[in-house]
Amino acid sequence: MRIEFAERVKKLPPYIFAELEKTISEKKRQGVDLISLSIGDPDIPPPKFILEALAEEASDPNNHNYSFSQGEPEFKEAVADWYKGRFGVDLDPQREVIALIGSKEGLANIARAFINPGDRVLVPNPAYPVYANGAVTLSEGIPVAMPLLEENDFKPNIESLMEMDLKNVKMMFLNYPNNPTGSVMDRKSLKQVVDFALENNIIVCYDNAYSEITFNGYKAPSILEVDGGKEVAVEFHSCSKTFSMTGDRIGFAVGNREVIKGLLKVKAQVDSGPPKYIQKVAVRALRSYVNGEPPLHVRKTVATYHERIKELTEGLKHIGLECKKPLATFYVWAKCREDSLKFVQRLLEVGVVATPGVGFGEYGEGYVRFSATQPLDRIKEACERMEKIL
Repeated sequence: MRIEFAERVKKLPPYIFAELEKTISEKKRQGVDLISLSIGDPDIPPPKFILEALAEEASDPNNHNYSFSQGEPEFKEAVADWYKGRFGVDLDPQREVIALIGSKEGLANIARAFINPGDRVLVPNPAYPVYANGAVTLSEGIPVAMPLLEENDFKPNIESLMEMDLKNVKMMFLNYPNNPTGSVMDRKSLKQVVDFALENNIIVCYDNAYSEITFNGYKAPSILEVDGGKEVAVEFHSCSKTFSMTGDRIGFAVGNREVIKGLLKVKAQVDSGPPKYIQKVAVRALRSYVNGEPPLHVRKTVATYHERIKELTEGLKHIGLECKKPLATFYVWAKCREDSLKFVQRLLEVGVVATPGVGFGEYGEGYVRFSATQPLDRIKEACERMEKIL
């Protein structure tokens, strides 16, 4: 029997981490103590009240039936209340909020709702690969790279975009606070994006998953705060980073009601919504905010990441890598000035795992992403190990 992948799958780029994963597996087999500064998965556990709520809600037999594809009413109301308190944004829970099985699922499905074969989509580069691959390519669209360059603080150059041929450009993805660079957006920059999208009839998919991991007084805005934001944008969020619930797969999208409607039409065909008990736990998590301010556990978590980020940034600079301490996220984007994949392979020789910048796109070459999702002593040890070879 001959089995052949669909053309859209064949168009996916090769998995550049395959050789790296092979080396990591071999090191583990040899018993090497690896310090992983690679994966963006919080090592800090969810707060106790979340774990207790999960046990309580999962033990209720009534919470094990199918949920609504758009999300349970109580969850959507909690999301709307959270947005009002946190960002000052008014949302209609019924028409402008939808539950997601993690924001990644929504980011992929949004393109299926609006992108036809051959349509073009503006995609940041470097960026989370799901935008170009899981969303655009698998919807038979054409990803068009928006370079995020250091000289522009890793933000898209709107003036350059306005000079492009924008024929058949239907959508653009943005992500701030940014993975992998740690760069942030202010309202003035978001207003430029909104005006550009309005003028060119482009849907903006704004990934705001790191809005609560911010430092030094910076507070990440929502694109929906900006005048005209709701006319062009849908914002994606989740409980993954804020409450360390990455494995629980609970997120949400909010914003333009027609775009939300299109996303729901796709989701209604492919899933039955997040489990009821997870949505009820997420309700408690979101309602732990008071007047838009995070609970003590979130504040402590952010303080821990900030301390780690400072240690990691100083350690990397000490060994000769150029980097800045970010205002948000738990990532440090460091310039390695060489082939990023080979650089990361060198780090493996001393048992340190990092992510090569080229894995986030061609404009990520020459950089490496380090994640502060290890305890402080392990970060210090990783820097000491790297110093031996750098």
